[in-house]
Amino acid sequence: MTVQFGTDGIRGRASDEITNDVAYRLGRAVASVFSADVFVGYDTRESSPLLARAVLAGLRDGGAHGINLGYFTTPGVAVIAQQRGGVGVVVSASHNPYYDNGLKVLGLGGGKLDYATELAVAEALEAAPSAPSDTFEEFEVDESAEHDYAHHLRSLVPADLSSLHIVLDCANGAASHVAHEIFESTGARITTFHDAPNGRNINENCGSTHIEYLVARVLELHADLGLAFDGDADRLIAVDAGGHVRDGDDLMILFARDFFERNALGGGLVVTSMSNLGLHRSMADAGIAIVETDVGDRNVLIELEEKEWPFGGEQSGHLIFRSLAPTGDGQLTGLMLADLIVRRGPLAEQADAVWHRVPQRLINVARDDYNDVAVREMFDEIRKDYGIEIDDVRLLIRPSGTEPVVRVMIEALDEGFVNEFSQRIQNFFLP
Repeated sequence: MTVQFGTDGIRGRASDEITNDVAYRLGRAVASVFSADVFVGYDTRESSPLLARAVLAGLRDGGAHGINLGYFTTPGVAVIAQQRGGVGVVVSASHNPYYDNGLKVLGLGGGKLDYATELAVAEALEAAPSAPSDTFEEFEVDESAEHDYAHHLRSLVPADLSSLHIVLDCANGAASHVAHEIFESTGARITTFHDAPNGRNINENCGSTHIEYLVARVLELHADLGLAFDGDADRLIAVDAGGHVRDGDDLMILFARDFFERNALGGGLVVTSMSNLGLHRSMADAGIAIVETDVGDRNVLIELEEKEWPFGGEQSGHLIFRSLAPTGDGQLTGLMLADLIVRRGPLAEQADAVWHRVPQRLINVARDDYNDVAVREMFDEIRKDYGIEIDDVRLLIRPSGTEPVVRVMIEALDEGFVNEFSQRIQNFFLP
């Protein structure tokens, strides 16, 4: 079976597409491509520990030294790989349901793989021998790694946050084991929800993809800030004190303006094609240059490294502080955001003062049902009916790299147009 690498490694149904055999062969592949220690961490879904054992067995049989980090966030694995001079493997399907899983490889120093190295791993995976068994022994967990990671984050953001009440939604994912300790060490009052994973409740009506729960808790507790992580904690969605959801676009605007005013932004900001038109206008008003990439935090990171700029990210909440971390880290972003609030005032006041979001909708259509001709004809027909110039509207269509869907995004100054197009698409594909 040919295994396809998407925008964030390999992902699919656990025990069906992501099997112990695939995990074992990936371990063998990584061992053949890299000559370094390999740090393996995994999220809290029920299939993850078994898949991690298979990876570690493959590493061992391939002659590599694999270190089991146990339950660990993706950015945490990246940090440990960076600190200890190795590479990383993460067993996680991020924001997907528990029955999915995935395997992603982090390069030397914890960064995303470049395309050439990813191809080398993919080819080595296809050539690797099959697993000798479907079950593997347990590997001892390095208990020091979690403390090292938490200490590292606090060293990056040593701020006193004692004036804040922060609510955390850990998505019953990898952040469940460490987030409360990290944020409580800042002096802030911390209330934590969804930090009791049972193998099947990861991302279930919680975390960054189900933000409504956190909105309700922030309002109920009169908290200053809510922070929602996804299953592997590499992204963050925030909620302000008024219960308004603040995604990656909100946060990138505030961080970029803060860095710019402190002469710490470099040449500009890197975003993806999903970022709202309102972000572009806010950056233009501030005199901040923007470079736009295709969707995917790896694309953002590649552009940041090429331009030697320090900051960029995605609307989904993957924010990359290149001088601070080798990859996006939701907990680091949360600490940085809380520090920004202490320094510059409430989140809502900051955001509302500097930008206005242009109406935008995202519709997911099953890949097997999608009809590109029908979508584009519908777009042209409705645009002409509304008399909207092509420069005042944006249609973005892309296959998801993590799910079997095509994502159709529509954005326009006229909210009525956005609503009608979205409804027509849903009626056409989702009767």
